[in-house]
Amino acid sequence: MFSAGVLLPVLAGVLFLGLWEFEFFHKIFDLKKYQLPLPTAIATTMRDNFSMLLSYTGYTLTEAVLGMLVGSAIGFLIALAATAWPRWGSGSLTLVAALNAVPIVALAPIMNLWFGDGIGSRIAIVTATTMAAMAINAYKGMAAIDPLALDLMHSYAAGKPAVFRYLRIRNSLPYVFTALKINATASMIGAIVGEFFFSSKGLGYLLSNSIKVAKMPLGWSCIVLAAIAGVLFYLVVERLEKVFIKWHPSQRK
Repeated sequence: MFSAGVLLPVLAGVLFLGLWEFEFFHKIFDLKKYQLPLPTAIATTMRDNFSMLLSYTGYTLTEAVLGMLVGSAIGFLIALAATAWPRWGSGSLTLVAALNAVPIVALAPIMNLWFGDGIGSRIAIVTATTMAAMAINAYKGMAAIDPLALDLMHSYAAGKPAVFRYLRIRNSLPYVFTALKINATASMIGAIVGEFFFSSKGLGYLLSNSIKVAKMPLGWSCIVLAAIAGVLFYLVVERLEKVFIKWHPSQRK
């Protein structure tokens, strides 16, 4: 028996697709079928181009995953530095936040100039767009520790490395996974937008070309697969969170 938490979203999705298929949205917004293809046309296009779409999805997902891992690792190191040396390290949080405010469309040409037009430039774009969330969240987790716990560590003559290992880093893990879940979706956006400018493969590249030649069912197929890949990426991170911090109150049923 399905719970209401599962059944209601499924019914809402089926209703949405039904209204779309019977051109309800076309009539409301005065759209033509070439502007908003029907779900059946998108599904047919996905079936006919399955191998290519699967290959391009894997390429984009590789960029997103690698870029997120690198960006999150750098962000975590920045948070460590900001916590260990507050006077000098906190300035790095400001810098990484400023970098995050730069639009992806401005970063793309720079990264292409630095790293070439291969996969490295998109990984660099994703890296730049995922550092801030990790740095800020991890720093908050390391700084927001219980003073009594810190006093207890000091009473046992624990050094700075021990305090970081057993208290600050452990306390930051829920914040780290929050940042990873944010980055799971942000990384897909960064990879796809980067492919719009400089790429010969990937969902962003295919979506851009499809729009230019008015192959809208193929373009919408890219959008659907990007959404599915983003959701799966998020669910993987969520599952890892349940495994690694099952001791945290947020993971208790």
